[in-house]
Formats: sequence, C-alpha cells, structure tokens
Amino acid sequence: MKTLSGGKDLPLLFIRVRSPRHLVRVHQQLGELEQLLCGYVLPKFDLANAEEYMDLLNSLNDGREKPLYFMPILESGMVAGIMHRRENLVQIKAIVDSRKDRILNIRVGGNDFCNLFGLRRHEDQTIYDIGVIRDVLSDIINIFGSDYVVSGPVWEYFGQDLRGEWAEGLRREIELDRLNGFIGKTAIHPSQLPVIEKALRVRKRDYEDARKILAWTGENFAVQKSASGTRMNEVKCHSRWARKIMALGETYGVLEGEDGSIG
Repeated sequence: MKTLSGGKDLPLLFIRVRSPRHLVRVHQQLGELEQLLCGYVLPKFDLANAEEYMDLLNSLNDGREKPLYFMPILESGMVAGIMHRRENLVQIKAIVDSRKDRILNIRVGGNDFCNLFGLRRHEDQTIYDIGVIRDVLSDIINIFGSDYVVSGPVWEYFGQDLRGEWAEGLRREIELDRLNGFIGKTAIHPSQLPVIEKALRVRKRDYEDARKILAWTGENFAVQKSASGTRMNEVKCHSRWARKIMALGETYGVLEGEDGSIG
C-alpha cells in the first residue's frame, strides 16, 4: 500500500482507457478525484496513437501535485506484423523515450497477438510454444527490455485448486517469462494471485550470488564460484542480472529452499 494525498492508504490506481479521446473524457469526469490516480493503462498502443498519448501525458502532468504515469500495451497488428515490426517498435520506443520518466511499465497483449493469427494456448502449453507469438515477444524485449520493465502476457486460465493444471501452466509460463526478460504478470482472477506472487520470488541461491556480485571489490578476482560452489559468477557478465535479482527479491521475497518457504 502507498500513502497518497490526504494521508489515506490506497492501492496504486490505474484506469484502462480505450483511446486518447476516451482518456480525456474519463479524466474530465473524474474532476478533483483524478488526484487519487496513479495513471492510465493504454491498450493497442502503436504509431497510430503514441504521439497523441504522449502529448496528453505532458498536458495532464502540467501543474499536477503528484506524477501521473502511463502503462502502454503493445498488442496490435502494427506491432505483430513481420514486414515492419522492428522498424515500428523502434519508432514507438523513440516516442515513449520522450517521457521515459512517466512510463511505469510496458505491457504486452499475448491474447490479442494470438487472436491476430487465430491461435490459443491450452493449460499445458505456454505462450512460448506458439512460434509466431514467441518471435513478437522476443523483438519487444530486444528493443524495450534494456530500458523498461516489460511485463508478461496474461494467463487466461484459473480455478480453485492451486495444484491444478491451470496453476502449473501459470507457474511454468512465469518461469519462461522471467527467463526471457519479462517481469510481472497481470492477474485476471483472484485465484491467480498467490500463484503469481510465489512464482515471482527469487531463489535463495540466486539472491546470495547477486549479493556477492554487487558487493565485489577491486581487490578480488572478477570471477568466482557461486555461493553453492556449482556455477561461475563473473562481475562483468552478471552485474545487470544481479541488480534485477536484488530488486525482485526486495519486492517479492526470497525462496528459502525447494519447499518454497520464504527466507
């Protein structure tokens, strides 16, 4: 929970809008209540609307007491199509970079990408099993991943049994999200929350290695065995990874052992 104006504890509030015009209308209707907002989620964000959204971001932050943030969602055909995908993504990033300080997160629409090709994954499959979608996601991480937090696509299955096939599929996809550079997962049902939160915790051996890497001094060799003695840690190659692991550990917690208990 974050403390906002008025001394009340509120969650971070975002509104998902449909278009720049819709954003303006919603913001006007909120009136003074807009000060409670942290920002807006922008679906179908691409070259057709990016500049208009960024102009709105500038105008809405003008004179505002606390910053207003945007979370664009990359999910349109302009982003997915192979003919001009990388060129379009580079242009979109250049526009987003103009207000990088107000872009909290880049999101991706896995289901929207699948819909473009008439595809859908089952509980025992991940988004990375769909080659054409995997390629789109890889390009997004390649272009945005070094400068922004990019969250993973929504998992559309849920249920009450946390050991069920839907939950195991979610855990497996989050593991592949993290391996491929995505951080975070949007929950579409309350039953997904405990699975997502636990899956985003870092392994203790990773946390310990990250701490050692970031604490390295010039007096030591730049290469050393891990805390477990089973892998190599190299300051030059693993520092960025280590910073990410430390941030995730501080945010989500650390898994003590294979049983999943918190350290």
